Amino acid sequence: MSDIIQLLPDHVANQIAAGEVVQRPASVVKELMENAIDASATEIKLIIKDAGKTLVQVIDNGKGMSVTDARLSFERHATSKIRAAEDLFQLNTKGFRGEALASIAAIAHVELKTKQDEDDLGTTIIIEGSEVKSQEVVVTPTGTSVAVKHLFFNIPARRNFLKSDTVELRHISDEFHRVALAHPNIAFSFYHNGSDLFNVPQENYRQRVVHIFGTKTNEKLVPVEEETEVLKISGFVGKPNFSKKTKSEQFFFVNQRFIKSPYLNHAIKSAFEGLLKDGYHPSYFLNLTVDPKSIDINIHPTKTEIKFDDEHTLYAILRSAVKHSLGQFNIAPVLDFEHQSSLNTPYDYKNKNASIPAIEVDRSFNPFSEDVDRKEKTTRQNTGFKSSPSASWESMYVGLESKGNNSESDFSQVTFESESKDESIFNDSAIETRKTTFQLQHKYIVSTLKSGMLIIDQNRAHQRILYENFLKHITVKEATSQQLLFPLQLHFTPNETKIIADLKSDLEHTGFAFSELNDKEIMITGVPVGVPESEVSIILEQLISDVENDVPDTNFSAADLLAKSMAKSLAIKNGQSLNSTEQEHMVNSLFACKEPNVSPTNRPTFITMAVDDIEKKFM
Repeated sequence: MSDIIQLLPDHVANQIAAGEVVQRPASVVKELMENAIDASATEIKLIIKDAGKTLVQVIDNGKGMSVTDARLSFERHATSKIRAAEDLFQLNTKGFRGEALASIAAIAHVELKTKQDEDDLGTTIIIEGSEVKSQEVVVTPTGTSVAVKHLFFNIPARRNFLKSDTVELRHISDEFHRVALAHPNIAFSFYHNGSDLFNVPQENYRQRVVHIFGTKTNEKLVPVEEETEVLKISGFVGKPNFSKKTKSEQFFFVNQRFIKSPYLNHAIKSAFEGLLKDGYHPSYFLNLTVDPKSIDINIHPTKTEIKFDDEHTLYAILRSAVKHSLGQFNIAPVLDFEHQSSLNTPYDYKNKNASIPAIEVDRSFNPFSEDVDRKEKTTRQNTGFKSSPSASWESMYVGLESKGNNSESDFSQVTFESESKDESIFNDSAIETRKTTFQLQHKYIVSTLKSGMLIIDQNRAHQRILYENFLKHITVKEATSQQLLFPLQLHFTPNETKIIADLKSDLEHTGFAFSELNDKEIMITGVPVGVPESEVSIILEQLISDVENDVPDTNFSAADLLAKSMAKSLAIKNGQSLNSTEQEHMVNSLFACKEPNVSPTNRPTFITMAVDDIEKKFM
């Protein structure tokens, strides 16, 4: 039998590796930006077109590459980060595998321009599908520019699996946030289709968080600082009252590398135990510094998973540090009800000695001198108050005697309103009320049918009613808006604001009115009729969460998603009591819908029990 095992060609091996390394345009963004950071760049520019499907370009002012390094960088397992296997346990760089550029070049058109500071001219290389098309000398500034065009051009099936531009741009933004947060000492700029999305200078960590997530974030942050022999922690956690339903503001960085760790995330949640509402997640931006020898980051090509030597110790330290910060800044409640937090000594002044106040005495002051009287008069004139002599106490009783003589006649002319008598114009016996519905466990509405009994889930039924009403207002006619006495000012992150801006026209059709909508704030002057002002922020947060988890591709889908999200937020919750009129209105409105059988999420809204089924229970 002949030999059947053979060595794969390099371009085939690169395409196979690209399946792990490059999953979508965001993967290219991550790899190129990390290479720019490893090149000691202080300014990094990210340029995107069509959510990365047409172009992903990263330009940096790093140290650049020589002619030989530029050509060798596209070879598989060629890297400048490590020399031996032992270097894997002393990594201080982002990349080390030597697969990124080779994998990207295998499935895209890549153009590289690079120059070192000591060279007069640089090098440009053009590669298409692992095949080098040209290598020339070029005039270019110091640093490196990598342009990746037509991603997955030779793998059409993989290209077809890419999501809409909105979804892919959101993934790119997430990767940009992670890299920018990990390196506040580097200036970043982000452009998409010619528009400037982010432009952040070199700054401290708090300013970087505020720049990326909006100015309102500044008041949410609680500092966390702890240093031990095992672990150094620095960063911020969010206040419990600013927690979110999504995990969009949860960032762990280990040695300036973003990671995902459910175990360490549980440590944060346990530190917030008793402070968060059900379904809400804490925000945190934490940098963990550990000995590189105690971690293993060579788990997955994306390098977002890390193995620690002693996870239990890290868990305990992290949980204690967060709880300490929450208590230190009076975020966690105390049990002493007579304790006043305003009388606490500030944490920074706890070990400082109190200074003796200086006392100054004017020994020449004479309160009986004429100069003092003049000063008092001048003060009264300057303040605008007119001093009037007080009347004597005898004047209060002048004329009182004459009034007392006529007191009886005065009271005789006073007329009193007769007491009202509550008399019904109907005879009680003539009124016959018939209750056709009743509420069960404040959750179900039970009504009778000719064939048996009807049981309605009030939350799902109300969702169906509101969903069809909102959908009609969005697609057919505009709804009535309830104007607010004072504009409502809300703050969201730039990404969240962009989602609301994309849905602005649909929101206005439902009854929302905006006076201002930009990256920094949202001013709402009108809300749909029946929507309380306190629920507006909750509705928009739920809408943003739904859009991020299921971004629509068409306008109809956007309207449908908006109607579902608003119906979910405003529907009557289980546990709410309804009177007879409200119960009957709910039943009538449900069966006036086009599809009363299911809720907007395709769950049954009611069930029926026939008389025969009930009789079988008694057999």
